[in-house]
Amino acid sequence: MQTILLTLRKVFYSSNLIFSIRMLISLTGSTLVPWYLGYVSLVIPLTLGVVAAGLSEIDTRLLSRCINIVLTLVCFAIATFSVELLFDFPLLFIIGLVCSTFIFIMLGSLGQRYGVIAFGSLLIAAYTMLGHNLFNDNYTLPCFLLLGALWYNVVALIESIIQPIRTTQQTLTDCFIKLAQYLDAKAAMFDPDETDRFSRQTLELTESNNQLIAVFNQTKRSLFNRLKSYRGQSYIRKMLSYYFVAQDIHERASSSHGDYQALSKQFKHSDILFRFARILNLQAKACAKLALSIKLNQTYQHDPLFARYFAYLEEAINQYQANNHSHSLLIKSLQNLLQNLQSIDLLLANIDTEQHLSKEQENNQLVDEELTSFYDFFAKIKHNLTIKSALFRHAIRMSVVLFVGYMVIAFSHLSHGYWIILTSLFVCQPNYSTTKYRLKLRVLGTILGIIVGIPLTYLFPTVEAQLILIILTGWLFFLFKNSQYAYATAFITLLVFFSFSLIGESSIEVAVSRIIATLIGCFIAWFAVSFIWPDWKFRNLSKLVDRVCHDDSHYLALIGHQYLTGKSNDPQYRVARRAAHDSNADLSSLISLMTKEPHMNPAVIDSGFRLLTLNHTLISYLSTLGAHRDKQVSEQTLELFDDLTVYIINMLTVKQLDTEYQPIKQSVANYIESISNNDDQINNDLLVIQQLALILDILPEIVSLIGELDIKSV
Repeated sequence: MQTILLTLRKVFYSSNLIFSIRMLISLTGSTLVPWYLGYVSLVIPLTLGVVAAGLSEIDTRLLSRCINIVLTLVCFAIATFSVELLFDFPLLFIIGLVCSTFIFIMLGSLGQRYGVIAFGSLLIAAYTMLGHNLFNDNYTLPCFLLLGALWYNVVALIESIIQPIRTTQQTLTDCFIKLAQYLDAKAAMFDPDETDRFSRQTLELTESNNQLIAVFNQTKRSLFNRLKSYRGQSYIRKMLSYYFVAQDIHERASSSHGDYQALSKQFKHSDILFRFARILNLQAKACAKLALSIKLNQTYQHDPLFARYFAYLEEAINQYQANNHSHSLLIKSLQNLLQNLQSIDLLLANIDTEQHLSKEQENNQLVDEELTSFYDFFAKIKHNLTIKSALFRHAIRMSVVLFVGYMVIAFSHLSHGYWIILTSLFVCQPNYSTTKYRLKLRVLGTILGIIVGIPLTYLFPTVEAQLILIILTGWLFFLFKNSQYAYATAFITLLVFFSFSLIGESSIEVAVSRIIATLIGCFIAWFAVSFIWPDWKFRNLSKLVDRVCHDDSHYLALIGHQYLTGKSNDPQYRVARRAAHDSNADLSSLISLMTKEPHMNPAVIDSGFRLLTLNHTLISYLSTLGAHRDKQVSEQTLELFDDLTVYIINMLTVKQLDTEYQPIKQSVANYIESISNNDDQINNDLLVIQQLALILDILPEIVSLIGELDIKSV
């Protein structure tokens, strides 16, 4: 019985189920209601309105959602009515199309909300062009497109009232799932049989870290939105404390207390590394278990077996220490690592018993990134009104793309030619590699949809059957749009087939028009990203590397400051820590995109991947310093810490080594040797200086790679 209840609980709290119900209700209303009332021709504008609204939705709190609905409907109305009113005046229509495209895309500089609404507005304009001949007047089509959009937003609003924090719970759940995956990837670094310098494991760990950082940022935005409206609710504040615990676990898990290659070599014939890996794997399972508890509104129960596993690991380290006195530095690294894992265990064990943050602490630990004044609006737009802005270049590019698409339609008289504009709008992205990727999937999805769609229109010729298929294909489109773009394209193609079949159009003619328009639209998009201010990523590499160096330096500086003033998780520190991880994730994304660009120098790619690996290692050393910033260290160590911090930051700033490097490195080695056999207080000093020594070890190669990339990417 308990198993059945748990299964039902999982189904009830499933985000996919809730999303499916919302889409099915919306699409059912846009199709079956007009059919029941005898107005089948209204199915097309109502359904397209639902699709446009669904693609323009972002998660936010209730008040912001209401504001978004108003903004969305206003922008949609401007877009659709302007198309209808100017459609029969080609010169004015072209001017309006180009200007509105530029303005709507530039609205994206104001933030995610405005960018999504702007895309939806361009989409509703394209839908208006596509359905211009459906009705004899200029008002029916726009009105029912807007009615479809309103209907979807009403359904989504009701859902958000019934379950106002469901999406936030889901993002926090995803946060701990990604954290679990990161811990599993970290466990792979403790392999005594590794012989390839952990290159594969490091890349997998970096990719896992990038995914975790992306979810952290998404969770932070969702929590901040909910905190504004539901601050008094203890559960929201509890979720906020969970989020901070996840960040603290990540900082400790991302830390590195030694060279993994050296550990693998030294402990090749010992079970110590296996024990570390087992505990990390078990902590990953604990995070996955915690994610399920958050999702199902249950209390997390920590596994009591952790205490036994930690005792076994500590016993193994002590046994090794008793037999190998000559490896004291490596043993102390293992002891520090053990303490770090015990701290993670403590965070997990007490996550439901710790006192939640006060309102003052909430205000002090989250930074509002939303626009709050007209000055912010104008400043954001002004900042992007330059050729140096990627958004500005994309706005110009898209204006040209839609202009060329319209001219092709005007001169070719292609039936349903406005699919050209619709295709270009979906596939033309700010960068080449993403556009190329979408081009292939768009063409494959369209062909697949045509192959499946033509026989289906003959197998299910009745209006009722095709209405059901419209609902199913629309639902499947939204289900796959973020994960499988080719399938999503196939399903939206099927929706188009069944929609036009309702008004008596031949499926063969629709298929021919669709494939021709898709190919033309894809070609225009490819030409635009290739020759109109092509955003080749290698041109941004030097600037991003500068940002990486700056963010790493700022993170190190704040860590050093907290060793002097005491540990504090204030916004300044959290922002610096997040910036270092964000810039590393952006570097990973940029290098990945560079690999797909034509005529890319392989040497630049190799150097970029090596720099990415070293920067991830550098951040892991910084995370170790950050994780232990509550420890007391001696005045002498603090002075050396300060001097080394200044030197490292200076090297990352000027990007070249000087003659002082070897003497400084030798002095650090001498200092480590002098304190390595002292008491626990000195052990704290040793931990700090060891991390700085590890940073010094990789600094020459980092500086050298930065210099190489600056030369090769010019």
